[in-house]
Amino acid sequence: MTLTFRKLHPHFVAEVSPIALRQVTDPETLLEIRAGMDEHALLVFRNQHFTDEEHLAFAQRLDGRLHTKTGISAFQKSRLGNEALADVSNLNASGEVYQADDRKRMYGLGNRLWHADASFQDPPGRYSMLLARVVPPVNADTEYADMRAAYDALTPEMKGRLEGLRVHHSIAHSREILGFEFSEEEQDILKGAIQPLVRTLPRTGRKSLYIAAHASKIIDWPIPEGRLLLLDLIEHATQPEFVYRHSWRVGDLVIYDNRATMHRARPYADTTYRRELRRVTTLDVDHAIEQARAVHH
Repeated sequence: MTLTFRKLHPHFVAEVSPIALRQVTDPETLLEIRAGMDEHALLVFRNQHFTDEEHLAFAQRLDGRLHTKTGISAFQKSRLGNEALADVSNLNASGEVYQADDRKRMYGLGNRLWHADASFQDPPGRYSMLLARVVPPVNADTEYADMRAAYDALTPEMKGRLEGLRVHHSIAHSREILGFEFSEEEQDILKGAIQPLVRTLPRTGRKSLYIAAHASKIIDWPIPEGRLLLLDLIEHATQPEFVYRHSWRVGDLVIYDNRATMHRARPYADTTYRRELRRVTTLDVDHAIEQARAVHH
């Protein structure tokens, strides 16, 4: 079938015509969705009512291998029982809303910082597919920023300065910014990964800033100078002209390209209202091959 893409933002984001993704298995439609991702970097699909198994299966059909242990599940078991299915909710193992001082809630507050999923892993995340199961009766939105448009808007001098720079990403760093404390054992697990500061997207050739709150330092730079540059770049990339705010409805599936976007959760009364989203993230296998070639040469 032929899909239509309705733009929701001047730079990126499109809402796709009605389709039941759990029934999509033909290569032509999957190819059309991938092409839409290359162009828009973020696609919104309404009224998707996946089971967990259907959610996982669709992600594999669309983009291959799935990421596991992309967050707190690296050192604490998920209540969902499958490490490839990230629990983006404010619910404890009993399905009750977290108390204000719950450690998992404190950890989850880091999602309010601008970030890209699994940038602290090697290989990092490529597509994330975030599904809204339960939406509260208040605004509990997610903001996304187009890192391709943000790169394009840099001066030629800044683009030259960034070329070839590498950055260490760690989820421990982004949580420690907020005062979250890890045990020695947890620190050993969350060592992070090194990523290029500027990425070239393979199918389009467009360049994109690859930064996040997880970015702890620029390799071979003094830490204060590196962090100041990273903060400046995040401030630049999250100006209103580059940002789309998504207001969730039950059944929304938002697919976003972590190589080309950053995102953050917006605050709401999370100790009062239940909110339940589930996320599947795919492995950026192309990036892993590219990194291996760079090391080999």
